[in-house]
Amino acid sequence: MTQEINLKSEITATQTGQRLDQTLAELFPDYSRTRIKEWIQAGAVYVDGMVQTKPREKVLEGQEIEIEATLKEEIKAEAQAIDLDIVYEDDHIIVINKQAGLVVHPGAGNSDGTLMNALLHHCPEIELVPRAGIVHRLDKDTTGLMVVAKTVEAQTHLVAALQAREITREYEAIVSGTMTAGGIVDEPIARHPTKRTHMAVHHSGRPSVTHYRVAEKFRAHTRLRLRLETGRTHQIRVHMAHIGHILVGDPVYGGRPRPPKKATPELMEALNGFKRQALHAVRLELAHPFTCEIMSWQAPIPEDMVALTRALREDTKAHPAEY
Repeated sequence: MTQEINLKSEITATQTGQRLDQTLAELFPDYSRTRIKEWIQAGAVYVDGMVQTKPREKVLEGQEIEIEATLKEEIKAEAQAIDLDIVYEDDHIIVINKQAGLVVHPGAGNSDGTLMNALLHHCPEIELVPRAGIVHRLDKDTTGLMVVAKTVEAQTHLVAALQAREITREYEAIVSGTMTAGGIVDEPIARHPTKRTHMAVHHSGRPSVTHYRVAEKFRAHTRLRLRLETGRTHQIRVHMAHIGHILVGDPVYGGRPRPPKKATPELMEALNGFKRQALHAVRLELAHPFTCEIMSWQAPIPEDMVALTRALREDTKAHPAEY
C-alpha cells in the first residue's frame, strides 16, 4: 500500500542562503526533516525542474521547489483483531485507554498480539505512518491514555509537540512508604550498566523530569498524581524507586510487597495479588494537530487499582492511632 505525494512551493527572500533540507522543513512542516532528507537523497526533490540530491545545497529566492515522492508501507507487523478501548477518534488521531498486558510494539518475545497489530486491523491505512502512528509508549502493564496519529502529518505535529513539552500526561500511582509532600525528581536516566532490561538514574543519561504530588496517604503507602515533562523508558518507575518510594507491584524495580504491621487480611491479599506496577495514565491534554483545538481526556482508574486503594483505606481506618 502506497501513497503518492506531490508538493510545490517557492523559495522566499528570507530563505536565501539556507540549506535545502532546512528550507524544505520550513516549507512543508507536516513532514519531518529526516523524511525530507531521505526524499532529497532519493532524487524526489526538484529545484527549478532539476533533481537535487544534496541536502546541504544552498537555495536562492524565487527557486521553484517540487517534491514527487511515495510513502511506502513501513510496518511489517500483521493486522490482528484485538479489542481496543477507543475513547476518541477522528480522521487524524486515535486516543485509546490501553489495558494492562498489552505490549505497544512487536519485539523480542512479542512478535504479535501488540497494540501495533491491533491498530493495523482497526485502521489499515495507518501502515503508511511510521510505527503505525504511535507517538509515545506505555509499558506493557501500565494502563491508560495514549494518542496515536493516523497520518504522517499528524504524527509529525504530535512528535514535535511532545518534544516541546506541549502535551500534558498525568498519571496515578500507588507507592510504598508515606510521603508528606509532593516534589520534583530531576535526574538523568540511562540504560542500567549491567542489567540491560533495566533503566537507572545515571549521570550519563538523558535529562528526565517528573513532577508529583500527594493525592492520598495511608499507613505505609501513598497515592500519587504525577506529571511527566520528559518521556524516558520506565521514567516514573525509575524516579520513584530512586527516591525510595517504589511502585506497588513493580516486578522490575519493586521486589516483594511491603505491608504495614498488623495489616488487615484484605490488604495482605490485595498486595500479594497485585502483579503489575500500580501505574495508570489518567489524563492526556494536547492541541489537535489539524484544528489546533485544545483537547483533554481522562481515563477511569482501573478496577485493580480501585480495589487496592479501597483495601489501603480500610487498613488505615482499622489502625487510627498509627495514622
